[in-house]
Order: sequence, then C-alpha cells, then structure tokens
Amino acid sequence: MQPADRTAETLEMDSLGSTMYPRRSVSRDPAVSPGRPRPRATRDYAVGIGLLLVVVFLWTSSNFVTQAMYQGGYEKPFLVTYLNTSAFVLYLIPIEIRRRWGKRRQDLEEVPRGRARYQPLASESNPEIEVLLATSVPPEDTLPPLTVPDTARLAFVFCFLWFIANWTVNAALDYTSVASATILSSMSGMFTLAIGRVFRVETLTLAKFAAVLTSFGGVVLVSLSDSVLPKQPSGAASRPLGHAVELAPHPALGDTLALISALFYALYVILLKVRIRSESRIDMQLFFGFVGLFNILACWPIGIFLHVIGVEKFELPKGQALVAVAINMAITLSSDYIYVLAMLKTTPLVVTVGLSLTIPLAVLGDFLLGRFTRGQVIFGAILVLISFVVVGLDNDKVKAAPIVDDVSEQHVED
Repeated sequence: MQPADRTAETLEMDSLGSTMYPRRSVSRDPAVSPGRPRPRATRDYAVGIGLLLVVVFLWTSSNFVTQAMYQGGYEKPFLVTYLNTSAFVLYLIPIEIRRRWGKRRQDLEEVPRGRARYQPLASESNPEIEVLLATSVPPEDTLPPLTVPDTARLAFVFCFLWFIANWTVNAALDYTSVASATILSSMSGMFTLAIGRVFRVETLTLAKFAAVLTSFGGVVLVSLSDSVLPKQPSGAASRPLGHAVELAPHPALGDTLALISALFYALYVILLKVRIRSESRIDMQLFFGFVGLFNILACWPIGIFLHVIGVEKFELPKGQALVAVAINMAITLSSDYIYVLAMLKTTPLVVTVGLSLTIPLAVLGDFLLGRFTRGQVIFGAILVLISFVVVGLDNDKVKAAPIVDDVSEQHVED
C-alpha cells in the first residue's frame, strides 16, 4: 500500500471514529452545564428560588396562626401534625377524576375494527445529528419516570420521615424552651450539608460552610432573645416556632426531640433529591396523595397509644382552634407541594437555609403588627438573610464551573 493511500485510510478511520466514539473534552463555555443546558438550569434555579419565597411566606403565616392557637390553650402536636399530613390525600381526588374521564374518553375514541391506524413513514436518520441530540438531553430527563408502584413506595418512606420531622419539633416545645428547640432544630442545615455531600447532591465549599454557620448564629441570636426577657411580649419573629410556653419541664427530652427533627428533615430532603432528581420524573400530586393516604392508614395507632399513656389526650379542636387547624391544613396542602418543587429545582441546602427566611419575614410581620422587636432579633434576621444570599451565589458559581462533556471537539491545527 502506497503512503498516500495509507494516509487517506487513516483520515477516513479518524473521521469514522470521531462520529461513532466522541472524544471527551472539557467545555470552557460557561453557557454549558453537565446536566442540562445552562439557560435552562438558570431559569429552573430562579423559579425554584421564587417558589421557595412563596413557601417562606406561607410558613410564616402559619407560624402566626399556630402561635394564636397555642396561646388559646390548644396544644396537641400529634393531632395537628396528623391532620395537616392527612390533608394531602385530597390530591388523589382530581387524579381519580382524570383517570375515570380519560378511560371513558378512550372508550369513545376507540378505532373501529378493520380500520387501519395511521402509520408514519420511516425517515432516514443522520448519526451525527443523533449524537448531538443525545448529548443535549439532560441526564435527569433520560432517566425513566417513576411508575405508580415506585411513587407509592417512595411516598411510604417519605411519609414517616416527614411525619417524624414535624411531630418531634412540635412535641419538643412541650418539654423544652422555645430557644433550645429553635436552635437545635436549625441544625438541619449542617445535617443537610453533611448528608448531601455523602450522597453527592451537595458540594462542600468554604462559602457554604460559612453560610450555614452564619445562619445558625442568626437563629441563635433570635432564639436567645426569648430567654433574656421571658416576660417581654413578643411575636412570631422571636418565636419562629409559634409557641408561648417558656417552661422546660424535661429539657433533655425536648432537646433530643429537636435534634431528631433536624436529622429527619435532612434525611427526607436528601431522599427526595437522590431518588427523584428531576420533577419531570414524578407526578407530584400522586406522590403527595399517597403520603396523605399512608399517613391516615398507618399513623392513627400512635395517637391512640399517646392517649392511653396520657402523653396527649385526644381532643377535637373547637372554636378558634378549629379555624386555626383548618388554616394550617390548607397552608400545608399547598406549601409542602411547592416546597418539594423548589428543592428539586435548586438544592437541598438552598431550601434548608432558605426556610430560615421565615425569621426576617416574621420580624417584618411583628413590625407591621406594632409588636416590640429587639435589636438582637433584627441583627440575627440580617445574618440569616446574608447566609441565604451567600449559599445561592456559591451554588450558582459551582454550576458555572468547567465540566466534562461528551460532545466531540473540533481539532484546531497549530
């Protein structure tokens, strides 16, 4: 074989190889991201932040309502948590209506026998175009959607983690001070960062670590304001968990329950991020409907047990307490759905730190209501706000870093 022929054959094989097996190269274009196109990632992140702010507003409103209910003397943490979670079952009603309507419509539109269905003509495909299309699809979108049994199994696990996280933080308030319960439950940010790093859904950076500590410090300042002046009338800003009792009959038990709440909160947000990845893979209404159904079927024996041993006597809410419970159920029905969407569009750490924004928003609420707010509370709220901004900016910086891409790169001759 002549050298010229050998050179031509080599060029032909190189061209074929670059088409069949694209080279791995490092993309230096900041508009490219490893999982999804950069503009789409930025848009989803912005939408997630917007949804998170809606959740913060709803949860702050719930804090004011809960505070009024506790001040009225109705303190039933298990029953309130059980009723709030049971409200999720309402999501199954429209799903069942759509299923029955779709089945009926399918029966009406069924193609008569003997009539051939339309079959599209096969078109020729270009391998190079197929490669480019394959590499432009986000990895989350290429994952198969969760089936109904998969969604039910995930909802079953999530139901208990969510219920424990919310019940324990409400129960902790009956055994320890508001300050201790608030400080220890805010440890969820540290748990989320640590567990998220283990499961590779969070990147550990100095900025994120410092932001989590800053947020924790802000919560400490706000919470300790209750202990300094226990008789000072205050609102939801200095009582972010909405409880009026300052006595601590069993502080060790209450502190343990608050830590358990922080741990289980981190576990369930990481579970959802690892298992779902993208909101396009799951029917969120079906998921939360299953959560409410499993809560109704599986958690009621706990209430009977607590009633028998005298920990929490069963008593239906009446009057203003009934109105407060109904409002909280409506808030839970919408806010937790929006919250999970916000987490899937951002990161678990962003929503964890972001939920501390209930504190500065509550400060504003107290101000509008004419309630006294100490300077220590205002400074703590500012720290929480700064930490949220730092986490958001650092997360956006990590997304813009150079990444490894599978698209073949054109070689430039020296």
